Amino acid sequence: SLRLYDITHEIPAYNIWEAAYRLNQAAPYWPKGTVFVSVVDPGVGTERKSVVLKTKSGHYFVSPDNGTLTLVAKSLGIAEVREINEAVNRRKGSGKSYTFFGRDVYAYTAARLASGKISFNEVGNRLPDSVVKINYQQAVLENGSIKGNIPVLDVQYGNVWTNIPDSLVFKAGWKYGDSLMVQVFQKDSSVYIGSVPLVKTFGEVPEGSTLGYFNSLMNFSLAINMGSFSDKYQVHSGPEWSIVIRL
Repeated sequence: SLRLYDITHEIPAYNIWEAAYRLNQAAPYWPKGTVFVSVVDPGVGTERKSVVLKTKSGHYFVSPDNGTLTLVAKSLGIAEVREINEAVNRRKGSGKSYTFFGRDVYAYTAARLASGKISFNEVGNRLPDSVVKINYQQAVLENGSIKGNIPVLDVQYGNVWTNIPDSLVFKAGWKYGDSLMVQVFQKDSSVYIGSVPLVKTFGEVPEGSTLGYFNSLMNFSLAINMGSFSDKYQVHSGPEWSIVIRL
């Protein structure tokens, strides 16, 4: 039997980047053969392609090819990409609708694929093994500094999450208790610069003090003990936000 699960309906309107992040965050926990549907589609009804990505991990992603697949393509690898043939993979009687592709094309194709009504080859023609990508700062260690991206915020608490894994921080030779110099940029503009201690948990610093810690994904993050780092320093998230850390 086919089982359906909602992952989230809380992606902000038109925010392709956050859709890409949440999809990548969720996908690794699901078994091979899972079919994901992601429809953040501000270009609905235009010439953007409707595709199914099969990753090297054996997962399937049904989505507009508008950048949503940026992160899963990188982390899980591209096995094959096919463009949805709407002549056969579209809900019957929906041809006059130009703004409900989530219902008429994506959910419909995903259900047929997941249920075995169609094979992956029957989705449509094979495309080159690439997807539309959103540019962002990948996590790198260069000349004693680490550069990375701020993909999302922990909105409820105002914590600032990065894509920098703990392994890269420790590879730099840094350890708990070190004071790290942090600079945050929006595009080329410096938004924040300051020194933060690298700690294991919030209570290691006084209330109201800044800190660096590793979040639930074991990625470096910025916070204020009992406060909002994002609100205080007007730091936000997205592909145009980056961070540089040095000792």
